Amino acid sequence: DVQLQASRGGLVQAGGSLRLSCAASGFTFDDYAIGWFRQAPGKEREGVSCISSSDGSTYYADSVKGRFTISSDNAKNTVYLQMNSLKPEDTAVYYCAATFGGSSWFWTKRNYYGMDYWGKGTQVTVSS
Repeated sequence: DVQLQASRGGLVQAGGSLRLSCAASGFTFDDYAIGWFRQAPGKEREGVSCISSSDGSTYYADSVKGRFTISSDNAKNTVYLQMNSLKPEDTAVYYCAATFGGSSWFWTKRNYYGMDYWGKGTQVTVSS
């Protein structure tokens, strides 16, 4: 069975850091791009970042550029999202997702087409 298992989020103060992980199983990791979405109450889902498992190319939303870093450990079939300088507006439920192909395709379709696989959401709360 396909699984995307996200790590537990948490509560952190503004300016702090948190790392999320997404462990993938049940599909060929190198053939997929994996990334993160988030959704805050009353807001639309937003693509945060993604990475190609094959070549490591990445994309970021403007709102997180310079603060968040996505990385991949192909030996562990795991993608990480390091979140630094967190702001209260980063508060959301974060979802891990995967789509067949590269990060450019993931990023292109993030607002229009469904991802192939989704993980369960994890709450990240940033207090001011």
